[in-house]
Amino acid sequence: MNKVKNTKRIDVIGFPMDLGADRRGVDMGASALRIAGIENKLIKMGYDVVDLGDIYIQNQEKQSVKHTKLKYLKEIVKTSEELALMVEKSLDAGHFPLCLGGDHSIALGSIAGIAAHCKKSNKRLGVIWIDAHSDMNTEETTPSGNIHGMPVAAALGLGNEALTHIKGFAPKVEPENIALLGIRSIDSRERKTIQDLNLQVYTMTDIDRKGINFIITKILKELKERVDHIHVSFDLDSVDPDVAPGVGTPVPGGLSYRETHLIMETIAECGCMASLEIAETNPILDNKNRSAEFAAELVASSMGKRIL
Repeated sequence: MNKVKNTKRIDVIGFPMDLGADRRGVDMGASALRIAGIENKLIKMGYDVVDLGDIYIQNQEKQSVKHTKLKYLKEIVKTSEELALMVEKSLDAGHFPLCLGGDHSIALGSIAGIAAHCKKSNKRLGVIWIDAHSDMNTEETTPSGNIHGMPVAAALGLGNEALTHIKGFAPKVEPENIALLGIRSIDSRERKTIQDLNLQVYTMTDIDRKGINFIITKILKELKERVDHIHVSFDLDSVDPDVAPGVGTPVPGGLSYRETHLIMETIAECGCMASLEIAETNPILDNKNRSAEFAAELVASSMGKRIL
């Protein structure tokens, strides 16, 4: 097992959210990752790990959809503000926030908290978004009304003000400082927004043609030249369903087992990741917690675990 010299404290924050998606079960993702031993893996690597518990989120049965293009908006914003505050406090204390979802609306709060920390610390924020989907919808473009398809747009200041202005300002990140990786499912109106903003998007076709090592090395090199804080937002559905079946929105043709680990190992070698979140683990759709166990291993790889 690798010995890690940097024993910076890792703050684990659970965000058991399923209001941003249609399929139930993803709210148990944080628990599944804990059961998979994510904390012990990091402790064995020499990290000081403190589990700060879960943010309380009212379940769907106690709520109603008041806006079909922004489902469960009020509760998502309320709990995202709580997450943002916890993440901001963790960073202000010099810790490393590790956020466990939950659907990918988790990024509304995490990125807001990180951006708030960066703003007062005079740091430039960069985001690596690893996902099958671009999550660039707004209430005007969404085909479903599911907010988990909107966090990238919100981070860029696009969409409903309740989503874009968590922590009171927008945008959270500039278009040139976000890279989307592993994309293979984009809605038609999202595509136009991506093209208009000239976002850095690497699809699975790009990965097939150029190789994952070339692409992740390029992303890290370019971001390191422009930003001071790199946040990694990892959606488990970026991985092929044959490897990680327990996700809410599986899309065939995703990252392989080794491609995913290589991404995380390269990020660790860079030494530039300052915050991380894992989204869309759904144990109801899984096989004996296999996907959560894989995700826990990926977190260990991103934090420095090596074969030798």
